[in-house]
Amino acid sequence: METVNHPVHYTQGDIECIDAMAAAAGSEGVKSFCQLSCFKYLWRFQHKNGVEDLKKAKWYLDKLIELYTVD
Repeated sequence: METVNHPVHYTQGDIECIDAMAAAAGSEGVKSFCQLSCFKYLWRFQHKNGVEDLKKAKWYLDKLIELYTVD
């Protein structure tokens, strides 16, 4: 599940990429990114990584819900 929730290649030191994106682009930018990432993973799941892509889409959807809940 780490390949979905906390992949090593998305972390530099103690900072995850999604957190650096929030610092650089703000909440609205990350919301848009999460929405489009959901779309991407749902679009391709049958042709690329199957259930793993569905889990990634869910991760981005959960993050999007979290971001809208915090605001």
